[in-house]
Amino acid sequence: MDIIYSDKRIVVAVKPSGVISTDEPGGMPELLRQHLQTDCIRTVHRLDAQVSGLMVFARSAKAASLLSQQIREGRFHKEYLAVVHGTPPPSGILCDLLGRDRIRRLTYVAQAPGKDIQEAKLSYDVLDYCEGYSLVRIGLITGRTHQIRVQFASRGWPLVGDRKYGIGGEDSPIALWSWRLHFIHPESGESLAFSLLPPDQAPWNHFSHFPASVDNQN
Repeated sequence: MDIIYSDKRIVVAVKPSGVISTDEPGGMPELLRQHLQTDCIRTVHRLDAQVSGLMVFARSAKAASLLSQQIREGRFHKEYLAVVHGTPPPSGILCDLLGRDRIRRLTYVAQAPGKDIQEAKLSYDVLDYCEGYSLVRIGLITGRTHQIRVQFASRGWPLVGDRKYGIGGEDSPIALWSWRLHFIHPESGESLAFSLLPPDQAPWNHFSHFPASVDNQN
């Protein structure tokens, strides 16, 4: 386990690709409990199994409740980096209505409001372009299942390596990385921010203009 920060109430760790974020056999909570030799690790937000990067976990029921409240109230901020096919405009806000096909386990863009249709919204900035690909920084405003992947793919900018919504046959992990978390510590009330750039490997290493990791990782 790659632990970025840990205290008696929270732990910030890097979730590897292929590991689920929820409390199931082989999931991050189980692995963290083994690594830290503790009884209580609770998931408060999720990453798709194929997606890697920073996550924060609660180390008590109260901490989990307070962090979950921040998420509901929009005070828990998550930023991602992604490599997409194509060249989106330099910046923008993407708004869609998303539905979920639970049988096929697919999220889709709905054309009209309806039962179980939810608004999805994110902001993005293009950091770099390279030979038909773009490095984008994404701020989630809502948190829907597969939101980033579907919103970009529906506009003709699928994520590199996305076998579900993207271009088939790519021999690459999905290029989506949870790079920054900003939230309030559930006990101290301190504002905390943690950032970590993706690994120096394809497709990330085709780009040179990454955001600066200047957050204080105590």
